This record gives sequence, C-alpha cells and structure tokens, in this order.
Amino acid sequence: MIVDFDKAAEYTRKLLKINNEKILEIKKYGEENKVPIITEEVLNFMIFSAKRGKAANILEIGTAIGYSGIFLAEISEINGGKFYTIEIDEERYSKAKENFEKFSFENVNLILGDALEKISEIDEKFDFIFIDAAKGQYKKFFDLAYPKLSDDGMIFIDNIMFKGLVAEAEIPKRYRTIVRKLNEFISYLNDNHNFVLLPFGDGVGLVTK
Repeated sequence: MIVDFDKAAEYTRKLLKINNEKILEIKKYGEENKVPIITEEVLNFMIFSAKRGKAANILEIGTAIGYSGIFLAEISEINGGKFYTIEIDEERYSKAKENFEKFSFENVNLILGDALEKISEIDEKFDFIFIDAAKGQYKKFFDLAYPKLSDDGMIFIDNIMFKGLVAEAEIPKRYRTIVRKLNEFISYLNDNHNFVLLPFGDGVGLVTK
C-alpha cells in the first residue's frame, strides 16, 4: 500500500512529457491567472482512457481555456470524430477559442453557454464524456450527458472528491453544501451505474454502460 500519496502523485506527474511549446504556454497562462486546469497525473490517465477506447466523438463539459480540450480534440480528430466542448464563462470561452485556433483543428465545436441548457441541444452520441465544471451541478450534468453516451463509451469525472473533503467527517462550513451534493452523487453512481472511484488527483470517477 502506498503510504505517501503526495510523493507518489509527484512521481506520476513526471511521467507525462509535454514538449509542445504552444501547450506549455497555455498551461503557464492557466497557472499564472489561477484558471483551474487538469493535473498531470489525471491528464495522463484521461488521455490513456480516451485513446484506449478509440474515442471519436468526445464531449467536454467545462472548457475553461481549452487546455484539456486540446488533447481530447486531437484524439477525436485522429479517430475521425467530432469534439464538442461547453464553457459558460465568456472570457474563458474567448481564450479557449484563441487557443484552439493555434492548432488548426477542423473537428472542434466550442459552445458558449450553460451546459445545463446546451447538452440537450447536441444531437450526437459520444464515446468519451469529460465532466469538469461546477461541482455542485455534477449530478445534473451527468443526467443530461449519460443518455448521449455510446454503448462502449466512458464518462470521466474529474475533481469528484473535492480536495478529499468527501471522505472527511468535519467539513468547513463554506464547503458543506457542495460536499454533501458530491457525496450524494457518488452514492448515486455507486448504487445505480457501472462506476469506479479512483482516489488520485482530486478524485476521478469513471462510468461505463
């Protein structure tokens, strides 16, 4: 059993080698401007999962500045599919648009708006769905996205353990509502779906049909 998870996580982060200067610039921008971006170990696992499933059509809920989306768009394009990504914040949407244009993708559908409204407007089935948006809305995002999952597809949910607080008995008052909602969501997935919870990064949940 791993005793020091922080040290182990640092070790796994070093395994992901990113040499593309444009991607590194986007990552640096996110770090400098306090834009939440996916951690290296979770990104590596996400890429592995999407590639292994030969994901063609991919949906991302929560674009931010497009950092994780660039990797997913590339996988989707290689497999001849379409990549849809939804962002509610106009400033981040604009930055993501600028970042996607640096890579000349032809399969990207970047959508500005509330995913709770936009998901149902997309008439596609998806091989891979990545959820990384407002944590208090995860159950609603999932309920809208799951019917669009292909039979062999996967839903990849990041930050589902919210700083590990879902496993704590004492929760800071300002986080109690979101932690309660996430615990309810995890219980729902565990009881009703083919689900596994992985305690690395900020917690990753995987759902398949």
